[in-house]
Amino acid sequence: MESTNRLTSDPLTTAPSASDPLTIDSLLDHVQAAPARLGRTRLISIDGPAGSGKSTLADRVAARAEARGLHTRVLRMDDLYDGWDGAVRGFALLRDHVLTRLADGREGRYRRYDWTTGAYAELHLVPATVELLIVEGVTSCDRDADAWQSLKIWIETTNEIRLERGIDRDGEALRDRWLDWMRWERDHFATENTRTRANLVVDGNPVVPHDPATELVTKSLNLPHDSAAS
Repeated sequence: MESTNRLTSDPLTTAPSASDPLTIDSLLDHVQAAPARLGRTRLISIDGPAGSGKSTLADRVAARAEARGLHTRVLRMDDLYDGWDGAVRGFALLRDHVLTRLADGREGRYRRYDWTTGAYAELHLVPATVELLIVEGVTSCDRDADAWQSLKIWIETTNEIRLERGIDRDGEALRDRWLDWMRWERDHFATENTRTRANLVVDGNPVVPHDPATELVTKSLNLPHDSAAS
């Protein structure tokens, strides 16, 4: 396996020593206080390298949003990718068939990619009445989505932990696929400047005591003062 610093698109930074865990509710307060940028919907995008904890984080944010009565949907980029080599197409499908339509007041729509059959399957709809859409996965914070995002989150951990998680989930037979993906996403993140553009960098394997269901351990925080601007 390649060294950690060669596979990452940006070196890990040290969390501010004085920072306490950040509550998910405080982030949702910030998102709700600003105008929606995606039609009537507020969009939170969660990006970061594979195996860093995006899906888990998305589920926890969704749970807190639903607890406050927000009509919430989670969309996973894994359902849009055209296989291992189809992440760019997956983002294009998100942009053109979900985000653009929601911005115009129409329902978003996409077909779920079936990784077993290697083909797109059943149609899924995203109602224009959704109050909070959480999109998680590599490419979700690509620049073409900037105008619609209320919050961009980047989550990260070491390459060793990420690869271990991936092999535990997908099996040893896919190790080479994982390594190829890690190299590809490193270059893609560098091109998109994804980590630097994020409003929030989250530790995907924190040692700081916190309640993972309600709190995040952050490495950097740069929330926009007005989510409708810039």
